[in-house]
Amino acid sequence: MPSLPWGSTPCVRARESGHVLVGSSRNVHASLNRVRFELRMGSHKDRVLQAEWKRGGEAALSFEILEMVKERDDPDFDYAAELRGLEQIHRQLQGLAA
Repeated sequence: MPSLPWGSTPCVRARESGHVLVGSSRNVHASLNRVRFELRMGSHKDRVLQAEWKRGGEAALSFEILEMVKERDDPDFDYAAELRGLEQIHRQLQGLAA
C-alpha cells in the first residue's frame, strides 16, 4: 500500500490577475477547504483573492497542489523543515517575496 503524503504546498491562483497565494500544510485538503470557507464568508486575509472571489466566485480561482512530501523511512527526517523549504522554493518560482 503506498504511503499517504505527509504534507504539501497548496496554491490558490486568481485566473484573471494571476495573483498567487502559496503555502505549506500538513493537511492540504483541510487547508484548501479553509481557504474556500474564508472566501465564501468574505473573511480571507488576502484582499486580492477575496476581491477576485467576490467578482467571479470559485470559478475565478484555481486551487492547486504544487508538490507533496511523501513519508520517509528515516525516523529523523524533518518534515516541517522540508515543507518550509518547498514553500520557499515555490514562492520564489512564483515571483513572491520570501
